[in-house]
Amino acid sequence: MAHYVALIRQDTDGSYSVSFPDIPGVVTAGETIEEAEEEAAELLASAAEDPDGAMILAPPRTIDELKQDPAFVAASKDAIVALIAYSAADRATE
Repeated sequence: MAHYVALIRQDTDGSYSVSFPDIPGVVTAGETIEEAEEEAAELLASAAEDPDGAMILAPPRTIDELKQDPAFVAASKDAIVALIAYSAADRATE
């Protein structure tokens, strides 16, 4: 099972937003950290099940690879870094 690294931030209204460094522009949210993580996992699962292939997922980088990316280092500075399981890794692009 693959994992995507997610960045979780608390918004001004108290909810939590989730973004994925390897999937630019894809964002979800939840009222709690746990709900935000669940929403993130559901988002990845629905992307994998998309019959039209509208969302092509880039292969996830490891946390070690991401730590070498200055953009990730800057973006993760004030975020919680989490791993979101992704069971349909065979849908990721090569």
